[in-house]
Amino acid sequence: MHELILHHYPASPFAEKARLMLGFKQLSWRSVIIPRVMPKPDLLALTGGYRKTPVLQVGADIYCDTALIARRLEAEKRVPSLFPEGSEFTVAAFAQWADAEVFRRAVALVFQPESLAARMAGLPPQAVESLVADRSKLFSGGTHGMLPVEVARHDWPVLMARLEQQLSREEGDFLFGEPSVADFALAHCLWFLRSSPVTAPLVDGHPLVAAWLQRVLGFGHGAHSELSAAEAIEIARAATPAPLPEEDFAEPNGFQLGQRVSIAATDYGVDPVEGELLFAGREELILRREDERAGLVHVHFPRLGFSIRAV
Repeated sequence: MHELILHHYPASPFAEKARLMLGFKQLSWRSVIIPRVMPKPDLLALTGGYRKTPVLQVGADIYCDTALIARRLEAEKRVPSLFPEGSEFTVAAFAQWADAEVFRRAVALVFQPESLAARMAGLPPQAVESLVADRSKLFSGGTHGMLPVEVARHDWPVLMARLEQQLSREEGDFLFGEPSVADFALAHCLWFLRSSPVTAPLVDGHPLVAAWLQRVLGFGHGAHSELSAAEAIEIARAATPAPLPEEDFAEPNGFQLGQRVSIAATDYGVDPVEGELLFAGREELILRREDERAGLVHVHFPRLGFSIRAV
């Protein structure tokens, strides 16, 4: 059995979501630290072009997007569950909404000039400029561009009021009673806001929200140890991809297994990955690709939020 390898960097909000899910599952994993900004040659050797953070590697299988990473961790260890029985649709739908809409507003608030200056204090001006330029490119070309900070400020009281109401009426300690993927999808957005003293009061000013967030962060990150990018690439090269899932499903747009296609996110970070379509299921898409450094790898994507195009 291959180790779980997370390619991430400490300040990434979506990486924090993945780390917390690993902690919730009490899983052991290896940590590969990647650059905050492009270029990311070691990561792209595994993904073929997908540049967003984090990426989960299991041998020669590469999992993109935390929505799919959550399902891969669920397959790794089913208890405790990220998708509690009877609430699967509710928690998955909420997580998708939080990862998109709450995250967009968190980014706008954190990247407003006052907040960014406080968050990046001590870094050379060139590093700040590089980060801003990289994120501007990251959020161009897709359906979710950078949201104006005025919109985020306008919307934020509504989101917090609704969250406080939900937490005040829920019998359990988490959003839908027992912890689920919904908690982690929302928590990483608020964790991101707490990274700047300018935006931290937007979370800490709501006592029920702040207490709930501490409970979620209390799951920790599990047991992990460092691994170099070169070692991770060598693990992929030496491994054989896992057998494909068995699922009876007809691809709705007529793409054929074995067809040369490209898959890309539709919201932001829309860099395409080309390869042979090996699997197209209800939740997951798998491409076969070969890299001169990583060898033969299978790159996995969620269906929601990604598009397939013929090459």
